Amino acid sequence: MSTKPKLYYFDGRGKMESIRWLLAAAGVEFEEEFLETREQYEKLLQGGSLLFQQVPMVEMDGMKMVQTRAILSYIAAKYNLYGKNLKERALIDMYVGGTDDLMGFILMFPFLSAEDKEKQRALIIQKATSRYFPVYEQVLKDHGQDFLVGNNFSWADVHLLEAILMVEEKKSDVLSGFPQLQAFKARISSIPAIKKFLEPGSQRKPVPDDKYVETVRRVLRMYYDVKAN
Repeated sequence: MSTKPKLYYFDGRGKMESIRWLLAAAGVEFEEEFLETREQYEKLLQGGSLLFQQVPMVEMDGMKMVQTRAILSYIAAKYNLYGKNLKERALIDMYVGGTDDLMGFILMFPFLSAEDKEKQRALIIQKATSRYFPVYEQVLKDHGQDFLVGNNFSWADVHLLEAILMVEEKKSDVLSGFPQLQAFKARISSIPAIKKFLEPGSQRKPVPDDKYVETVRRVLRMYYDVKAN
């Protein structure tokens, strides 16, 4: 009997959150070890667990995997969320890559000053509504299917829903001009595994707060200020 995957990260979203989402979408239970002290982090470093001296790290199937994209690709392939052929996999990679670019503007948000947060909020909304959401809106409209790729639930759908909800936290009506994405959000959110992950008490993490930011800064010794784009 295989053991559950074990996730090593902070008690917050960051780059690990997409891994939590994908495992949950696959119906895979997982355990977490939260980094709260510099000593915990240094123990992982000294033990050789962090190949490139950074987290996230996932212990799974006898491996200690690092690099977020590699971890996500492995999970997607293992649980049949990575398309049926190379063409579908390429499309999934493109859509996930675009969504990653959008998420990048959001991941840095908690570490900004109050002034820079307002600028970044406007930038997030502008990028979402003018560059990223129109692409997915058109894809769904053109093929008329329920999912982004091959009319099958995939990593691309999970990643896009995560991004949509993150942007809605910055502007609740951000999908008002995107009817296809509104319907997509409703469909994907109703999938039993996703619905369970969205319910209170799941391992989904809340919006990062000051405690999360302080913990990350302390453990990683981030003593500089992050600047908005």
